[in-house]
Amino acid sequence: MKLAVLGGGGVRVPLFVRGVLSRSPVFDEIVLLEPDARRRETIGRLAAELAGPLGQPGVVRVTPDEAEAFTDADFVFSAIRVGGDEGRVIDEDVALRRGLVGQETTGPGGCAMALRTIPVVLSYCELLAKHAPRAVLINFTNPAGLITQALSQHATVRAVGVCDTPSGAVDRLAQFLGADRAQVSYSYSGLNHLGWISSFTVGGEERIGTLLARYSELQRFDHRFAPFDPAMVRMLGAIPTEYLYYFYEPQRYVDAVARAGASRGVSVRRLNAELMAGLAKAFEAGDVHDAWSAYTTLMGVRRDSYMRADTDGERMPEPPGRPRAGRVTPADASGYERIALQVIGGLTGRQAGRVIINTRNGGTLGFLDPDDVIEAPAHIDGGGIAPLAAGELPGSVQGLITRVKEYERQVVTAAVTGDASLAALALALHPLVPGVTVAKEMMSEYRERHGPHLAYLR
Repeated sequence: MKLAVLGGGGVRVPLFVRGVLSRSPVFDEIVLLEPDARRRETIGRLAAELAGPLGQPGVVRVTPDEAEAFTDADFVFSAIRVGGDEGRVIDEDVALRRGLVGQETTGPGGCAMALRTIPVVLSYCELLAKHAPRAVLINFTNPAGLITQALSQHATVRAVGVCDTPSGAVDRLAQFLGADRAQVSYSYSGLNHLGWISSFTVGGEERIGTLLARYSELQRFDHRFAPFDPAMVRMLGAIPTEYLYYFYEPQRYVDAVARAGASRGVSVRRLNAELMAGLAKAFEAGDVHDAWSAYTTLMGVRRDSYMRADTDGERMPEPPGRPRAGRVTPADASGYERIALQVIGGLTGRQAGRVIINTRNGGTLGFLDPDDVIEAPAHIDGGGIAPLAAGELPGSVQGLITRVKEYERQVVTAAVTGDASLAALALALHPLVPGVTVAKEMMSEYRERHGPHLAYLR
């Protein structure tokens, strides 16, 4: 089988590729599509050359040519960032300067990112339909649920959206209870980066009550549960996944970023520049092993600082006084490549299973439209994808999901029609945006600062 990676020069791609290659040899050809020459020569080169030490030389290659990457592909992994790191900085800054949540996947930043990304992804899908019409696109491109909604409605290729946030939360809850993951069953539903775990059973015994009662302990066990007020979580009766922090604690986020002195986007831009320079230097002086060492060190810094500025106001340490972080390992990418391979294994009939994905709602969440894309567990096998029944969600949760979904619908419509006025009104629907006037101001600034990436909006 052939796998094409759209966004083959992304910083997480070497971890993803190494994870795929380290598992059973599913693919005999992996092609990384990357238009930027510098990224091809550093990150793409590292991902490709990892195949040698893993006993699969020549399996991975890098190209700037879409036809070469897509032709006869069985699966396409999509993880692009239109506008690069600078685009993310703009997305966050426009909101933060107004005292609003500036985060790359939700609120104003997520809207701007989606508007830049949807036309580009849809154009790639046209090429994919031409060169590999039977391929399945596995979308990790953020905001993953919103992009998958656009693909579901406006692309002819088969697409499924995936994110490792919910599965990571389930895994950590099992570890907290000391439970065998194979004995765990759960109910999870919502939208991407807007989901809740409403049931958690171990060996058939419901343990959600235990998790809620011990939530303060759970917060000390894993940072992803720390941002939430335990009393509020108990009132909900469901455990929110980490990105709900931006909805439940928007002022705390804004204050924390002010203390940190920089948004996550600014810190990641700096770290990525250091990573690119470090990889170029490592390849100039050594080989793939030296490059992998430089890569894992800097990616360890990125992992260890994840959400720390947003929740605790921590500054990302800078060289030369930066404390040594633990290096990343293949386990750090296990969420991404594991979920992708589970989807692939199911759809090819090799290994049917249950996977949390972004897919068409059908009747899973009765308060949404059947064609809406939701995030929920689904059974995947050679016959396709079947979303599973969701547990009951609190009324406040349903209301939040409904409002965000309407925002997503309108953003997709604005992107495919190029309607700038509708884009602003869609942004105004988001719960983190205080009204139409502010939304119009921000959309005008986004269009100006993003230049050609949003020039299609008229």
